[in-house]
Amino acid sequence: MAESSIVSIVIPALNEAASIGGVVSTLRAAAPWCEIIVVDDGSTDETAARARDAGARVLRHPYNKGNGASVKTGIRAASGEYVLIVDADGQHPPEDARRIAALLGEYDLVVGARSAGTQATAGRRAGNALLNALAAYLTSRPIPDLTSGFRGARLSHLREFLHLLPNGFSTPTTTTLAFIKAGYNVTFVPIEARQRTGASKIRFAQDGARFLLILLKIVTIFSPLRIFAPLSVGAFLIGVGYGLLNMLMIGKIPNGAVLLILFSVIVFLVGLVSEQISSLRSEAPRGPE
Repeated sequence: MAESSIVSIVIPALNEAASIGGVVSTLRAAAPWCEIIVVDDGSTDETAARARDAGARVLRHPYNKGNGASVKTGIRAASGEYVLIVDADGQHPPEDARRIAALLGEYDLVVGARSAGTQATAGRRAGNALLNALAAYLTSRPIPDLTSGFRGARLSHLREFLHLLPNGFSTPTTTTLAFIKAGYNVTFVPIEARQRTGASKIRFAQDGARFLLILLKIVTIFSPLRIFAPLSVGAFLIGVGYGLLNMLMIGKIPNGAVLLILFSVIVFLVGLVSEQISSLRSEAPRGPE
């Protein structure tokens, strides 16, 4: 179990002056953390000043780069053995931060999994449920909350995947999938997220599409056959079915059926090559932790 004194807290913040002071103060009162780092992502309000007044170490981007870029800045600057990433909007109670931190050491990644009732609108809950189901298929394990930003992890492992983390809002998705596919110990802790202060900065349609693309990208990196194999099998079955149907009806196999079968073979071979590349990458030495 990790002591709070070796856990660095990283809080990405953009125009969160209304809540950041309270978030930092309650976290400081909750446990003797190694440090609390607030990364001000080019805010135009008093986010940085209020975080500094509350006792946080503030790192500031000169312009807005994105939530993921802020998380990466905090990870690079952290000095603890573990990192706990907390949202700046006041959704996460300090007792949940202690619960997540207590599991670090036993697990390499601990994710705060929000209950369905605390996840914003019905549309967003449905979108998150779809992403969770797809991620569960691609990783072969249940994932109750893929997009929760409230999570703790071993710093050395986070830095291992730093080059994969996007600058936008898909960092939680990327870290969850990367840790699972790399074989690290991952667990999900049920939490009750509170009503956030201010409006959410996530755009449902645009960022939802990005989450889906990131999910496919990460699984393609770590386990490509989970994507290529179903495509290949589907194309092969459609091609064979289409060819047999035409044989029975008009006595010849159409070009379309042949193309589908050839396409399925090519996709399968590309998947095999990708799987070998993924295996070689996974077996490469990671260096000292």
